[in-house]
Amino acid sequence: MDAAAPADKVAYSRAGDFFSLTKPRLNFLVLLTTAAAYSLGSGPEAALADLANTLLGTFLVAGGASALNQVWERRTDRLMRRTRMRPLADMRMHPAAGTLFGLVLTAAGAAQLAFFVNPLSAAVALFTTLSYILLYTPLKLRTSLSTIVGALPGALPAVIGWAAATNTLSIEAWVLFGIVFMWQMPHFLAIAWMYKDEYARAGMPLLPVIAPDGRSTGRQAVLYTAALIPVSMLPTAVGLATAWYLVGALTLGAILMAMSLGFSARRTVHTARRLFFASILYLPILWALLVFDHLAH
Repeated sequence: MDAAAPADKVAYSRAGDFFSLTKPRLNFLVLLTTAAAYSLGSGPEAALADLANTLLGTFLVAGGASALNQVWERRTDRLMRRTRMRPLADMRMHPAAGTLFGLVLTAAGAAQLAFFVNPLSAAVALFTTLSYILLYTPLKLRTSLSTIVGALPGALPAVIGWAAATNTLSIEAWVLFGIVFMWQMPHFLAIAWMYKDEYARAGMPLLPVIAPDGRSTGRQAVLYTAALIPVSMLPTAVGLATAWYLVGALTLGAILMAMSLGFSARRTVHTARRLFFASILYLPILWALLVFDHLAH
């Protein structure tokens, strides 16, 4: 028993390292978005088995992309306090193992979607991974515009969910995509401000790094929040929701705008953290309002 304990502990730690490569906390919102879009597309007739297959495939693809991202960024992760203990950054795992793990998860997730859901959702999922790894990840070391580029794969889980439910890429899918795209900007800008010193140490030219007074960061947070509010109203325009949802969306938008304005006026870690947490709450509440309104009517 005593002799086996260290081996068990090592095996547990190794499994934990592989699981952490999937960024489970980060991908929770990915799965929530996919589930909401699927529910909106399928309506009350949604089959739990189909939803489960969609979420499993999406989780595998998203986890694979997260693993491949950490392989690519292992050197910059090593320079930042909040990421330096990741398995690849801490050199507890060989890059080849992380790469193989990421590729296997991505392939398994795409196959899951293609065979058990539909090929369209698999194609969107693969495009999400490719744009995340081949566009967003390398651009993070080159330009502050990488944040906008990164919002593209970040918003595509809404399209995956809609495609899985309807086998189409209709206007409703792009309305949901637009909501997540715009939401990500104040969310990411708050994170960038909170960790601007670490991003600077890692050589990532995010907006708070290249414009350290924060005026541009605060202004963009307000502008993107202002753009999010009318975009969040579009589900009513395309028939996904009623006026009841509209009231809720406007209320949430007003709260997020108050946080963005507060951050823009006083650019501190405290106001950035308030905006960050407001954005974390905004999206799941908005999806809950939209899905409930859609299914109830």
